[in-house]
Amino acid sequence: MSQNIILNNQEIEHKITRIAYQIYETFVDEEVIVIAGIAKNGFVFAEKIATALEKISTLKVSLCEVFIDKQNPTSPITTSLTKEEYQNKGLVLVDDVLNSGTTLVYGVRHFLDVPLTKFKTAVLVDRNHKKYPVKADFKGISLSTSLLEHVQVTFEDNKSVAYLS
Repeated sequence: MSQNIILNNQEIEHKITRIAYQIYETFVDEEVIVIAGIAKNGFVFAEKIATALEKISTLKVSLCEVFIDKQNPTSPITTSLTKEEYQNKGLVLVDDVLNSGTTLVYGVRHFLDVPLTKFKTAVLVDRNHKKYPVKADFKGISLSTSLLEHVQVTFEDNKSVAYLS
């Protein structure tokens, strides 16, 4: 199966920086912001956003890893931070690819149990194939693809790439 590169490493780095600035503009009045990445690639993307945010802002950034069973998203969701650690703070839920919206909508639902000052979502690639009414507040790129195509993101030092297969 052929691979078409959507974003190369440099483009991904630019998207991360731009998203970090957008998050900073939105959360400029917060002291602490929680960047919650959905386990595996979403968390790696969240780490990169957090690093960029720390370079450009005075915000205190807390990283949180969100564990969602993508095959059974209704099963209990766990996080690396306790609810008390993100309560009454600004939070950004991060994933690498927004496909059907299932993972993101269940992730959003989990965080709605706790009062937050602001709640936003961020993705690197938004595929426009949603079956749930969820949107990414911050996105690297929007992509109209066929349902048969698959978007894959790999994060490696200086070799990150997003491709369509």
